[in-house]
Amino acid sequence: MDLFREMDMRLIKLFILISSIVFIHKNAFSLELKPVIDLSIAKKMADVCEAMRESKKWNPINIAIVDDGADLVLFRRQDGAFLGSIDIAIRKATSSAMIPRSTRKVGELAYGEDGALGPRPGVATIDFLVPFAGGLPIRTESGHLIGAIGVSGASSDQDEECAQAAIDAVKHLLK
Repeated sequence: MDLFREMDMRLIKLFILISSIVFIHKNAFSLELKPVIDLSIAKKMADVCEAMRESKKWNPINIAIVDDGADLVLFRRQDGAFLGSIDIAIRKATSSAMIPRSTRKVGELAYGEDGALGPRPGVATIDFLVPFAGGLPIRTESGHLIGAIGVSGASSDQDEECAQAAIDAVKHLLK
């Protein structure tokens, strides 16, 4: 009788082991693969933005690049860049990743295009949103959000131009 009970326990343990392996194997293949922004792409983007700033003789800038969860991937500060724009660059990138729209669009929602009240003036009161240009979402060719870039230190229009040039320079890498 003990022999049968021992065999039953072994079979039960074997069944549990096999079931666990099948469950783990099945779930491993069900993980979704998604495109991400990596450090090498972020560095290329920052290099392009810095080169543009140099060639156009704009004020020194801060550049922040975040992933789709608004976690910082890269931050770069040029010598002489305004210290207050460190946080602004990071918040521009974070805003664009979380919305996901340009920070210029956030400003238009809050203040309108002419500076009067926009269609959603309450947007201006949300702490993490920056309502002026310089933050842009980064998308793959298929439109999948993989992150955002925020630039601050020059004028907001120049910041946005720099951010767009950085995105355009790596478009071919964003599959």
